[in-house]
This record gives sequence, structure tokens and C-alpha cells, in this order.
Amino acid sequence: MKRLLLAIFCFLSFAAYANEPTATTEEATDKEAFSPGEMILHHIGDSHEWHFATLGDEAHGTHVTIPLPVIAYRPAQGLSVFSSSQLAEGKVYDGLKLEHEHLVSEDGSKVHDFSITKNVASLMLSAVLLLVVFTAVARGYAKRGSGAPKGIQSFFEPIIIFIRDEVAKKSIGPKYERYMPYLLTVFFFIWFNNLMGLMPGGANLTGNIAVTLTLAVLTLLITLFSSNKNYWHHIFATPGVPKALLPIMIPVELIGIVVKPFSLMVRLFANITAGHIVILSFISLIFIFGSVTVAPVTLAFGLFINMLELLVAILQAYIFTLLTAMYIGGAVEEHHDADYQMGGGDGADTAHAH
Repeated sequence: MKRLLLAIFCFLSFAAYANEPTATTEEATDKEAFSPGEMILHHIGDSHEWHFATLGDEAHGTHVTIPLPVIAYRPAQGLSVFSSSQLAEGKVYDGLKLEHEHLVSEDGSKVHDFSITKNVASLMLSAVLLLVVFTAVARGYAKRGSGAPKGIQSFFEPIIIFIRDEVAKKSIGPKYERYMPYLLTVFFFIWFNNLMGLMPGGANLTGNIAVTLTLAVLTLLITLFSSNKNYWHHIFATPGVPKALLPIMIPVELIGIVVKPFSLMVRLFANITAGHIVILSFISLIFIFGSVTVAPVTLAFGLFINMLELLVAILQAYIFTLLTAMYIGGAVEEHHDADYQMGGGDGADTAHAH
């Protein structure tokens, strides 16, 4: 039964990618009705409407979409709020139009776009989903206490315990409890949104650089505000390094503070986006060759990558959470005896681990 459900999930996800809209009339020529680049960029990018599928021919078929609120502010005209359906198919409304999903004014004036786009709507949906799921889990603990978990609680409890014991405790140490809420929030937020991005009509939220940037900045701020004097001593007076080399080491260490969260941002963004691009590229081969004979091969490779993305979804959430815990652990660590090759036992092992 589980295998059947997994197969159905992968097939629906693959079909959803195939239903993504291709190039518009303005973006394609008569000789090249299909534009793989436009189709891929449209899928991985944000939009002012939520597109799910196209029924029938791309040009004359029915597009299954949900219009989203457009909220624009112009210093001269003030605030404008209306449905994105007013801007569909290149329409102009209230002096505004969409150019490659960017809201612009016809008279060239500055437009501040505060619209509820597809990614913003997906963000809100995932937040509600997280609240509903973990409110149910919390109620289960409140009702059964230390008893055997049941229902949805039994599914999430091993994952929560794993993050606590294998990630937080080992990377942060005795002060791990203080950071558990953030670590669990980051892990499940990334995992849930990775999975939602693979569902039919799903948004590529974790493949949006602004989202991964925000998560990385939060990790940086928590790390810096949690740091102690030993953390900064290690940066400005690196143990075991001659004083003559400190003018070189200090800038390197300071750059490292920013590079670490930057790597978190790029890793998550690149891996999730790359997975979508690879799947869509396989689908595009059918239309590029203009023959269904290549469909079985592209379908097989596409489904394989789609199943691989299920593993990548939880793996990227785990890596982001683990590295976040390690960065925080390095900031709150009390002893650095291992840096001087002193001490022993658990203290030295803990310092070496960081």
C-alpha cells in the first residue's frame, strides 16, 4: 500500500511539472512554439497567480489557476488592491501591468509591490500546516504524558527525538534545550516545504533565494547573540597561532562568520532548484524531439529523479539543521582546551567535535 501511494505521488508530481505553462505568444515565435527555458524559469520562479494545470491545448486550453491579491503602492497614486486576474494575459489595470512577473507602472513611476504571490501564499499555507500538525502533537503529549504515542504523535516523535539526541545534544552540548524550538522549526519548515514543492501545483518556496537567505540570517543572528567570550577570543586571538600571523587570521575568521550562513543559503537554494530543473529538462525532451518515442525514457528518468527528490527533501532539512546546531555549538562552547592540546576526557572530545 505504501509503495502504491509513493508511486501515485511521484506520478502526480511528474504530471504536474508537465502541465506547467510554456512560453506565451509574445515570448515564442511561430517556429518555436515551445520554449524549454521559459517553461523551466516559469516553474521555479514566483508568480502573481497560483497555476495548477492546463487542461487541453496550451494556447486554447483551460488554465486551472487561483488568482492572488495584488497589493501595490505608488507615491503619486497611493495604494491599489485588486485581483491578479485583472492582469492576466498582458492586461493593464489601474495603470499597472506585469512584465515577466514584475509589477510595473505604465507611466514609468515607482511601484512598491507588496502582493501575495505564489511563494507568499505557500509560505502562509505551510505555516498553518505546521501549526495544525504540531498543535495536534502537543495535545497528544498533554493527554498521554509519558505513555505510548498514538496517531500523528507516533510518527513525529522519533524524528523529534532524533533531532534532540543526534543533532542538538551532540552539537550544542548541555545548553541544547534553549535552541530546540528553533532547530525543530527550521527542520520541519524546510522538510514540509520541500515536499510541498514536489506536489502537483506546488510552489518552489525553498528554491527561492530570499527564503533561504532569511533562514541563513536567522541562524547568523542566533549564533552571534549566543556567542560568549571564548568564541570571540578564538577569532581575535586564535589559540596556537603566532601573533605575527594574527593580522591575516583575524580577517579570515571574520569572513568565516559570514561565509558559514552564506553556505547554508546557497546549498539549500541550489539543491532544491536543481532538482526541479532536472525533472523539467527531462520533460522538455519530449517536446524538443517532437516525438512520443522518447517519452518512456524521459518518464523513467523523470520519475527516478522525482523519487530521489523525496530523499533530498529530508536530507537538506537535516543538513541545514545540523550545521546550524554546529555553528551555535561553537558559539556557546565554554572550553577550548583541545585548541591548546590540553585536557582530556569528555571536554577534549567535545571541543574536538566542534
